[in-house]
Amino acid sequence: MELRHLISFLAIADELHFGRAAARLHLAQPSLSQHLQRLERSVGVELVSRNSHEVRLTPAGEAFREVGQDIVIRVQRAREAAVSAAAGRTGTIRVGYNFPAGQRVLPGTLARFNARHPGIGLDMVSMRTGPQLDALARGRLDVAMVYGRPAAAGMRSRLLLRVPLVAVVGLEHHWAGREDAAFVELAGEECILFRRTQSAAMYDAIFAAARASGIELNVAEEVDDPGATAIVAAVKPVVGFASAVRGRFGAAGRGGPRTTSVRLYAPVPILDLNAVWNADHRPLVGALLDCLPAPDPLQT
Repeated sequence: MELRHLISFLAIADELHFGRAAARLHLAQPSLSQHLQRLERSVGVELVSRNSHEVRLTPAGEAFREVGQDIVIRVQRAREAAVSAAAGRTGTIRVGYNFPAGQRVLPGTLARFNARHPGIGLDMVSMRTGPQLDALARGRLDVAMVYGRPAAAGMRSRLLLRVPLVAVVGLEHHWAGREDAAFVELAGEECILFRRTQSAAMYDAIFAAARASGIELNVAEEVDDPGATAIVAAVKPVVGFASAVRGRFGAAGRGGPRTTSVRLYAPVPILDLNAVWNADHRPLVGALLDCLPAPDPLQT
């Protein structure tokens, strides 16, 4: 059964006149008749009865018409879906993000994106930089919002924010209540850090600040999960590190461990938050990139 033969039958069923049906389809009437004959041979029953006075559908033709209309509609929808997907108007984009991106970038981006592209879905997951870049390289993410710029070939990036790092301590820590601390003061403190694979840019920024201050950090514990880091900092006399955005969130005490943030200076560790994607990305990824904001000044 060919789709063009089905379309010809449906035109005949609508018009009940071969001349009008042929004109509607821009076909010669003999060609239309051939389409109907081939369709009837394919189906195995007579669908249209005609004589010199009238054209009508047989009972088999009436039943076939209802199902045939549904087939043509589904084929048209399938074509439209394919064209839309190729043009970046439907489908799902998988987005990774970290805490500052979730707080400062995604709300406005998603509002613009949903207004412009209501047919495209978003699958979002919160992860540190290292796992995001790994997922992006493996094709499990389409866009990553991470600290630093990727070194891997074939990846592109765009600056979103510049974010300072702060010290995070529990409310019983002797730094609690201070507004700021020189980085060199960390020489006398036990620190809690994470493995470099979790966020190389953040890890390197912390140790670069330590070298610039002429000190070595005393890393007492390594905890990869940011939430677990806050828990440990809340109950132990250690100093953790976080973006200024996350540091304020912990200080607000929104149902999580109570910590407070202390600004660091001389130097201030600064991180660049970037959107990262593969150069050979799917067409619909461009729809999200177009909705990203222009780079913001330093976010504190």
